[in-house]
Formats: sequence, structure tokens, C-alpha cells
Amino acid sequence: MKTWLIGGVSLLALGLAQPAAAGDLRPGTAPAAWSWTGAYGGLNAGFASQSQNVSDPYGPSIFGDGVRTPGFLLGGVIGYDWQVPGASWVLGVAADADWLDARGTETCFAFAGEATSSTCGAQPDFSGTLTGRLGYAAGQDGHTLLYVKGGAAVLHNRLNATTNNNPTAISSSNATSRDATTWGWTAGAGIEQAIAPAWSVKFEYDYLGIGDAGLASPESYLTAPDGSLFLVPSAGAKVDQSLNLFKVGLNYRFGADPRARWDAAPAAPAATIMPSGWEFEGGVRYWYSSGRFQKDLPLDSGSSSSLVSRLTYDGLTAHSGELYGRVDSPWNLFLKGYAGLGKIVDGHLNDEDWGLGYSNTRSDLRNTNLDYATIDLGYNVLQGSGFQAGAFVGYNHVHEQYAATNCEQIALQASGICAPAISNTAVITETDDWDSMRVGLSTAVAVTPRLTLSGDVAYLPYVHFDGRDNHWLRDLVIDESGEGRGAQFQAMASYAVTPHFNLGVGGRYWSMWTTRGSDVFGGTPIARNDTYRYERYGLIAQAGYKF
Repeated sequence: MKTWLIGGVSLLALGLAQPAAAGDLRPGTAPAAWSWTGAYGGLNAGFASQSQNVSDPYGPSIFGDGVRTPGFLLGGVIGYDWQVPGASWVLGVAADADWLDARGTETCFAFAGEATSSTCGAQPDFSGTLTGRLGYAAGQDGHTLLYVKGGAAVLHNRLNATTNNNPTAISSSNATSRDATTWGWTAGAGIEQAIAPAWSVKFEYDYLGIGDAGLASPESYLTAPDGSLFLVPSAGAKVDQSLNLFKVGLNYRFGADPRARWDAAPAAPAATIMPSGWEFEGGVRYWYSSGRFQKDLPLDSGSSSSLVSRLTYDGLTAHSGELYGRVDSPWNLFLKGYAGLGKIVDGHLNDEDWGLGYSNTRSDLRNTNLDYATIDLGYNVLQGSGFQAGAFVGYNHVHEQYAATNCEQIALQASGICAPAISNTAVITETDDWDSMRVGLSTAVAVTPRLTLSGDVAYLPYVHFDGRDNHWLRDLVIDESGEGRGAQFQAMASYAVTPHFNLGVGGRYWSMWTTRGSDVFGGTPIARNDTYRYERYGLIAQAGYKF
């Protein structure tokens, strides 16, 4: 992974070292001189990945305390830039506001196997920043702005904690929650490309370090060796929050003519993204990725966060190869997609159960298969010989399988589930299918005649999940299903080695989750709302050919 990151930086540097074409857009009227100075506003979409680390007031936890909330973001920015006269340096201020659709759960307060721990949940729904930025206008005419930014950040997050499988006769207060608005700091970096006097496209990464939010632990209980129960009182806890934002945006500079274009001159063939007529690009990719699958099984239909069991498949390292293609038409319509096959070569399972205490077993995963495919149909709203930006609708399918072998008890040895440890034995196999509707934005911009940056952001307004859990040791089959939402993000930097052949590197992140779910347990439907969550993310290497 580190090698690829170095390769990506090298590719970007090599591309920016090439001279930019003076006129790579459609002809029109443009100012004789152009500067980044001025006020602007814009829209952006992207992917948000938040982490919450929960402190345990009772002592070090056996497992958990880290809540992940990957999801979708949509927002806007307003700002002002000032380019130093006669120089390439640009100073600016900006305010961002983003709506987030993200949620997650994890075990917390698991300080002993004899104690019934809790489920902690988070649902961030808004983030904002107020920043200054320092940029450098690169390339011919200074149309490429490389920048860093930093300043203040704010996050609104809905936090909660619920005791799992809680006996109400012992504890009457088994849940706590709060809406937390917390301030912190942010730092980020990006590249913004002016595609016309009024318009620019940006690719940006921001890290938000948010301050601690207080959250009291709920009451729970300890189980004594003789089976008697003792109350564990509520205690104060802290939630340390951080947020990673990956954005693609379109900015408009106030006062500039939105119809104006740069003076046209023939673009270098390698820089041409959208010539007149038809165009096809196809190629191969290698995707190195990791993943995670989690399912929460609640106590009953009246609760979605007080659990009897949770299974978490994590560290799902995979290698996959894929074919991709894109067709652009003379009518601004485009069709694109990819399909891949691969192997999951590493990972582990933590199987947690709550009864009279807290049981946690760990198993290793053997090699299994994955396959996936995506197809999108879209329309370019903005386009020229050096850029394109459009919207699309599409479909995504993912199939993965996880096969757990071996079993070791890491909490509550007295449960006897995997104590003594089980070796060289199939334990559980999980086979899943995710089918999603995609609605998103796609953009590509030639930063230089050879270097192109592209990004796809998709919101998944409808996700359908089907799964099957084979518990081999219990000769039990559980059929699972659910509906929900999700988000997908991809960014690429490609370098034209020749006018037709390109090499590229990039990244991809998928996240899907159900908002309602169910299961059939050994042939018997269970009346409860299960929750299923899936992630896969990693780095891409690409070789493509443009016809």
C-alpha cells in the first residue's frame, strides 16, 4: 500500500511537470488575464468515514470501544481567494457545511466476561469547517491550484449506549443517549482545476479532529459464580471523535461570465477527454482491498440496540482483478462500468453473545471468493476537450463469502463455547449478496495534457441484502435479508504514456448498511430488526486504452 501511495504522488508530480495546453476548452470569450482572486461558492459530494473511541470507566476493555460510521456526504462551500499580484501564491478563507448519512455500532464497556457489556452507537449528521487556505497556482496560466487548508471544525453527532440482553428486574436504566455538538480542528489538502473563467473542479481530503463528547454508560450487571446478579452503576465516559472526508466539488466564481471559455487552441491528443463523436476507453485494474462485515442481532422486536449476539468479520484482505470500460456519445450520454473477481485471503471473526455475562470467541478465516459488478448510465452536464462533469444512475452487485475455522475463547471461559479451543474445524460460513441502486456524480479533468484526475461519488438510496449463515458446529442455517442505504466513492489519477495508453492509480471505498432486516433461524422466522453492515476499501492500479 505504501508503495502505491508513493507511486501515486510520483504520477501526480510527473503530470504537473508537463506543460499545460493553453486552450483546451470550447471557444468563447475570456478575460485576457485570469486570477484566482475573488469570491466563490460551490457544491460538493463525497465519502465520510468517522471513528469514535469510547473510554471505559470500569477498566480496559476485552474487545470493542471503537465505533465506525462510514457514509455519504453532500454539502457546499463559500469562500474568497486572493492571488498575490505578480506571483503564484494564493491566500483564501472558506466555510464548508456538509450533511452526513452515516451510522455505526460497536461493543463497549466490555471490561469482564462476567459483566454484561453494552452496544455503543453513533450517527453523525452534520459537519462544518471554517478555514484558511494557502495555495500555489501551477501550470501554464496558473489554472491548477495546489493547496493546503486548516482551521476550526464542528460536528453534530447522535450518541447512544444500551446494555445488551438486560434484565429489567436488575436494572431500570439500560440506555443512555445524547445529541452532541462538538468543536475541534481540521487540516486538509486538495487540487482545484479551473476549467473556465467561472468554473473549477476540486478534489479534496479533510481530516477533522473533534473534541471529546461526554456519554454516560448505562447500568448493567455482574454475574457471580453462584448465578446471582449485582448491579453495575452508570459511570461517566468520553467519546473521542475524528472524521475523514473525501470530496469532489464544482465551484463557481461570482462575477465571472458562466458561459465564457478559455481561448481555444488545439489540445494535445493525450489531453483530450471528450473529442467530438464517439469515444471508448477500456482496460484492466488490480484492486488491493480490506473489508468488514458486521451483523447485530437484537434481543427482540422492541429493541434494535440491546443485543443477544453480534458477529464481526474484520481484516478481510482481498486481491481482485477487474475489467472496466466507458463509452461517450456525441449527445453527452455515457455508459460506464466494471466487473471483477477476486480472493479474500485473510481475516478473522469475533462472535459475541450476551446472556448471563459476555462471551467472545475468535476464529480465523480461510481463503474464499468475491465478485462484483457496476454499470451506470449518465449525462454530461458540462464538458469540453479537457473536462467533463455529469450525473448518472446505475446498479451495483457484490457477492462475498467468509469461512471461519478454528475457535478460541477470549471472554468468559466458563461458557465452554470454545474452551478448550477448537482447531482445524469449520465453524461458520457467511455467504452474502448486496444489490444497490446508484445515483451519483462523475467528473474528469485534464490537469495537464497527460495527467487526468477523475472521481465518482454515488449515493445508494436503496440497498437489498441477502445472506446465509451456516453454523456448522450446531448444524444450523440462518437465512438473512434486509433493506437500507449506502455510499460509494472512487478517485483516480491517470497518466497518458501515449495518446491512447494510460496508467493510473487511485482509491475506492464502499459502505452499505441495512435500516431494517430479518432472519429465519433454523427454519423459524424471528421477530426482530437485525442490522447488517458492510465495508470494502483499498487502492487501485489501472492500465487503460482509449480508442
